[in-house]
Amino acid sequence: MLPRETLASASVPGGEEQLHLVSHGRDFIVMLGREELMSSRMQFSEEQLAELTLDRVQGEAPRVLIGGYGLGFTARAALAKAGPNARIVVAEIVPEILEWARGPMAELTGESLSDPRLTVELHDVAALIDDAMDGTTRPYDAILLDVDNGPESMVREANNRLYSPTGLGRARDALSEGGVLAVWSAAPDQKFTRRLKDAGFEVENLTVRARPNNRGPRHHLWFARKRAA
Repeated sequence: MLPRETLASASVPGGEEQLHLVSHGRDFIVMLGREELMSSRMQFSEEQLAELTLDRVQGEAPRVLIGGYGLGFTARAALAKAGPNARIVVAEIVPEILEWARGPMAELTGESLSDPRLTVELHDVAALIDDAMDGTTRPYDAILLDVDNGPESMVREANNRLYSPTGLGRARDALSEGGVLAVWSAAPDQKFTRRLKDAGFEVENLTVRARPNNRGPRHHLWFARKRAA
């Protein structure tokens, strides 16, 4: 059996547990304390979050906000799917995540972080949503949230506001007309579906496997389109 090796650790602002980058053979795992948060072995649902969102976005120059860089699968899939005029902003609050992407995981990262269509902001995604909501920045055509294991926050308590009625209303107001809020989750959540509808979204639910060979855990995606005013 291959041993696991801890390569690096980092604190999460406002979080109680540390993040650990762990190698397991050729795979990488990010642990939150003793819990496995993400793995390079199970990236398909994160890629689908980006690809299926962009399938639902109109226009040749979409403006996209991604909450959380993680192992970069969502951002890389968005870059691969989007056209040359797309603008993709990634909000990441843990700077070490980007150091890992350029360091131990450089082969996995490739050239994505130097893509001119991509901007990485070391900010809470909620702050960037607020900027678009109040007109400081342009609205987004899509907002993708992959900052936790779902609407029940586990990384940091402050993330709960993203999934609250108030937070969903802010995300709605930060979107362009017909824009899409997409949320990744490790499990379905009927109460969250209702909150999305109550916040003014038309909601579509999909279940996808963690691996492209139709194996691995089933993950849940919400695609919530902003209703016309």
